[in-house]
Amino acid sequence: MTTPTQALSDAGVSIWLDDLSRQRLQDGSLKALIDEKNVVGVTTNPTIFQGAITKGHGYDAQLRELVAEGADVERTVFELTTRDVADACDLFAPVAEATKGVDGRVSIEVDPRLAWDTAGTIAEAKKLRDKVNKGNVYIKIPATLEGLEAIAETLANGISVNVTLIFSLERYRAVINAFLTGLEKAKENGHDLSKIHSVASFFVSRVDTEVDKRLDAIGTDEAKALKSKAGLANARLAYQVFEEEFSTERWNLLADAGALPQRPLWASTGVKDPNLPDTLYVAGLVAPGVVNTMPEKTLDATFDHAEITGDTVRGTYEESNAHLDALEKIGVSYNDVVAVLESEGLDKFVASWNDLLADVERTLSETAQGARA
Repeated sequence: MTTPTQALSDAGVSIWLDDLSRQRLQDGSLKALIDEKNVVGVTTNPTIFQGAITKGHGYDAQLRELVAEGADVERTVFELTTRDVADACDLFAPVAEATKGVDGRVSIEVDPRLAWDTAGTIAEAKKLRDKVNKGNVYIKIPATLEGLEAIAETLANGISVNVTLIFSLERYRAVINAFLTGLEKAKENGHDLSKIHSVASFFVSRVDTEVDKRLDAIGTDEAKALKSKAGLANARLAYQVFEEEFSTERWNLLADAGALPQRPLWASTGVKDPNLPDTLYVAGLVAPGVVNTMPEKTLDATFDHAEITGDTVRGTYEESNAHLDALEKIGVSYNDVVAVLESEGLDKFVASWNDLLADVERTLSETAQGARA
């Protein structure tokens, strides 16, 4: 009997886990998800690493080594996170080999405090790529306006990129333009385009959270009838953008040179509202050539009871546009929603990073005191 996760894979959706920790690597649970639930990649972010490093004792031995070397907190976080990512890259290496690098990917994000610093982001991307030193690593760069140039330049250096924190269709088009510009420069720089990969992480559930809050404030029956549909509509229209932008002459020239398209990646696919079906952002976003990165709770729900009925994206564009138009008419501004979400998303990652630095600094101090005792 075909499992729902196998049905997703058969429909052209790559399942990635939105989580990574040393414990997962050491206890075999991540390997089990590969073997049993069709997981073919992993994404990380500052919030994930903060949770991983501050819980349990999986990092104690490496922390003691770094204390002995006199490492400061910035270097310590860099060493801890890049080791996990490198080890995960090794675990997923067979998947990467079997898919010619399309899957089997592990993402690590640049320091989120660099989100508005183009030159700093480019330098950090190179540093992370060199430290992890695995062919199947993705460097994650936020899709801020300042990040667009950094994305293009990072790709131009032959580095594979996961573009993150995309909320708006307009910004998504700009991300694809940065991708194409990066590949054009990479070609000029003599890089093999077939070895440069990219995904564009389009966030889903957070859109519903923000829109539904505004609809509740309006409070009319008409407003309530529009709830919990914007996330899917927005993402489905992103796929329409993907289809349009990767059928142009500009793209065809790059494809003829060996380039592979930048795949849409559905991020933030865990349901925030408990009243919604827990697989809403999985079953509702099935289309060929996409990635769905899921927290484990959503992955388990998908494996257990998701109803995968084939493509649920193409053929919905008119309805999706009509829904976003209806939101505008009732007083929910799309442009304001996506601007708020980008700002909040970056703020959350910066806050998690600062919390991680503070936690690790405290742990370094405690470890050093223990070593002197």
